[in-house]
Amino acid sequence: MFKALLLLCVALVAPLSQAEQSLTQNGYEVHYNAFNSGFLTPEVAQANGLTRSKVMALLNVSVLKIGDDGSKKPVNALVSGEAKNLLQQVKTLSFKKIDEGDAIYYLSSFRFSDEELLNFDLEVQPDPNQSPIKVRFSQTFYEDR
Repeated sequence: MFKALLLLCVALVAPLSQAEQSLTQNGYEVHYNAFNSGFLTPEVAQANGLTRSKVMALLNVSVLKIGDDGSKKPVNALVSGEAKNLLQQVKTLSFKKIDEGDAIYYLSSFRFSDEELLNFDLEVQPDPNQSPIKVRFSQTFYEDR
């Protein structure tokens, strides 16, 4: 049930914020999106120990292994990163793993100021024998009103 709620929440949020993004590298597909935590339902937030707030956002990362036949399977990964604002102030991101069996997510929450542009630098390492996949993107965040 939680998965359905989270997927519904992400589906509803994506058009309102920046759509989910992805990149493919080394046989893996990395999906990532960031959105205001106020879009979470109270039930989903409570079930996962997440804070809903007009000045808090969530970064969601998931990793899929691409099989030889093109199939995709969720896999574990080491996910780390940081966000920098225009003044180069760094927010270190700490990720919480959510494993639902058929889906694995890594969530990090962080504070932001209204109309703040953040530059994200992430390292995603699904295979310890390979270099991490580097993910870089920028996004502006707005307070819920």
